[in-house]
Amino acid sequence: MNFTIKKLSDNPSDIEEAKKFLYCQIRKVYGIGPTPKFHYDIEGIMEYYVLPPDNAFFAAYDGDKIVATAAIRAYDKDYEFFRGIYTKENTAAIWRLMVDEDYRRHGLARRLVNLIEEFAREHHYIRIYLNTHRYLEAAMAFWKSIGYEITVEEDDYDETNHMVKNLF
Repeated sequence: MNFTIKKLSDNPSDIEEAKKFLYCQIRKVYGIGPTPKFHYDIEGIMEYYVLPPDNAFFAAYDGDKIVATAAIRAYDKDYEFFRGIYTKENTAAIWRLMVDEDYRRHGLARRLVNLIEEFAREHHYIRIYLNTHRYLEAAMAFWKSIGYEITVEEDDYDETNHMVKNLF
């Protein structure tokens, strides 16, 4: 399969297509619809990913159809166990890596993450942070296979694993 990956611009129709894709994937994977507590960045794609120069949102296309996404932004969480370690100046965070189930196992996630890691290096981040969930076994295996390490395993309702990869 031949895919094109593009950095999302401020084109309103492209942004709406990205939102539709993400909400469709979230419904399939997590069984929920748009939830402001968890999806504020999707509604604010421009503010979170397009406008800030050190952030980006990428979409993979099969023709005109979005089939995968991944985003990167400066670390902006306030987890107590990372205070003083991860900052918006030194750490990027991966968000919204989603691949449509019909397009998995074609290297799209790996290509998107490689692009994100390259972007992070160019913007002088020294590490990339992400969180995922233990019940997403394929996701856990994927992240480990490309060098991300678990730093904290929470026993919360969502089985959250915090992961990091040092870039330099």
